[in-house]
Amino acid sequence: MDKNTTLLLSASDVNSLMRKYGIDRLIDDLIFRLIKEFENFNTTDTVIPVRSGFSYNAENVGLIEWMPVYKTNEEVVIKVVGYHPKNPAKFNLPTILSTISSYDTKTGHLKGLVDGVLLTALRTGAASAVATKYLAHPESSILGLIGCGAQSVTQLHAISRLFSIKKILIYDIDVEAVKSFEDRSSLLDLEIEVIQSEIGDILKESDIICTATSLDIGEGPLFEDYITKSNLHINAVGSDFPGKIELPINLLKESFVCPDFNQQAKKEGECQQLSDDEIGADLFTVIQNYESYNHLKDKLTVFDSTGWALEDQVVMDLFLDLAKEFKIGTEVSLENINGDVKNPYHFLYNSVKVQTGY
Repeated sequence: MDKNTTLLLSASDVNSLMRKYGIDRLIDDLIFRLIKEFENFNTTDTVIPVRSGFSYNAENVGLIEWMPVYKTNEEVVIKVVGYHPKNPAKFNLPTILSTISSYDTKTGHLKGLVDGVLLTALRTGAASAVATKYLAHPESSILGLIGCGAQSVTQLHAISRLFSIKKILIYDIDVEAVKSFEDRSSLLDLEIEVIQSEIGDILKESDIICTATSLDIGEGPLFEDYITKSNLHINAVGSDFPGKIELPINLLKESFVCPDFNQQAKKEGECQQLSDDEIGADLFTVIQNYESYNHLKDKLTVFDSTGWALEDQVVMDLFLDLAKEFKIGTEVSLENINGDVKNPYHFLYNSVKVQTGY
């Protein structure tokens, strides 16, 4: 790759890489890379501010945000993500649309630009799998999915790579999402019983639950009353906006609540319902001090997943590495770079000489 070109990975490029590498191998590698990154994370070498952006309450309510991460002396990765819950029904588009870009910190050069739609789904599922590995009981075998949209497939896929899931209990207010779930997850080739259930039954029977819904602001929580196993683990994925919650505050107060990114979770996640002393350690802290938190596998736990920019950096780097290995993607001279860096009109110079005869 030319040092002055940008590697573009389109949706078709990303899809090709998954086909060539294999979806199980890819999600396994992503989980492994995330764990290694969490194990080595420190705020000296990696700077991650709370994401920022614009939200709007227009006819098509939504937001556009940017999620940056700076790895000292290596790269800056920025994901720009749009969240628009009316997209599937109104425009036949995913709820989440995004792109991820990587910049060389020596020069500011844009090294890569990648589709972020599939990559976001993959890294969110993989992050839940990592949290579940460190917080859930190791013999967990019943998975509950509250919300059967796009994220439910990657949640199931990633968690099934680490746990021997025997039964899946599913619920969604969208009847078609429930009906199509088995077809959409069939390519995972899992011999697992899938049962359409009510939320109360999912709470009562599951060892692991993933909530990934598109509740509007102020509509939550998904339930008030609950009976659960004493060691239930919940991956709360759907809260990603101020005022948007999925879980009731009483359940949170009974649980060890582990955010992916504390400051962001307090603004947009389930943690916005809690005081600082009611919030547990971040996921990377749990992983780095695993022996101190191992007892939580017998307790009620919640992973408050709001989406962490570090995860975007990890998944993008994985796909850029695969692109080089399989020689997939398009190198583009996107930035106006030329031999005379002090002359912005360099491209006009020869044509002016030809036109004037000089």
